[in-house]
Amino acid sequence: MTSYPAQPWHLTAHAFVGFYLVPSRLLPAPPPGTKRLTIFGRALVSTAFFVYEEPSPLTYNEIMATAPVRTRWRSYVNILKIWVDSEASRDGGRALWAIPKDLADFDVSVHSSYAGSVAGTTIGSLDVRGSKSLPASLPIAFRIAQERDGKALLTKVTGRGRIGVAKGAWTFNPAGPLGYLAERRSILTLVLRPLRITFGN
Repeated sequence: MTSYPAQPWHLTAHAFVGFYLVPSRLLPAPPPGTKRLTIFGRALVSTAFFVYEEPSPLTYNEIMATAPVRTRWRSYVNILKIWVDSEASRDGGRALWAIPKDLADFDVSVHSSYAGSVAGTTIGSLDVRGSKSLPASLPIAFRIAQERDGKALLTKVTGRGRIGVAKGAWTFNPAGPLGYLAERRSILTLVLRPLRITFGN
């Protein structure tokens, strides 16, 4: 059995996040008690590469896709698909927060190119062509909503990071699990560097 840190996890990372408008019918059902947040039938899907670095309790690479959901009064981030290259991160994410992490292989050239694949088949990739960040570090706070035992499990995320705009080319395997993004152009790509977050309650 793989061991993993107790929550909360205090993580240091950098990330690139792309945003897309996707018909909500292409996405899985939201967690119980929530509704997919949409604009004229489209959801704002974000896809991201994260690299978790020292002094994080675990260091690993990650690719994921998320979309917002809502209750009557609040909005949340719902993780649709996610892959990591750490068994401890996979097991901890599933056990602590019901995050459906799977394992993948990564080819990363830091701040330049990122790619994730499973069994030799590419999930997605990003080639970075430049970025500009704000000089100040800004606060970050939101909650994750994931399904567990027929209910929505809510997890707090807080932190600070320098946020900027990046230029880059995202590509996705049309036959892969994020294939619904393959023919779409990103609205915006953000860079968070450095990023320090506390994940968990």
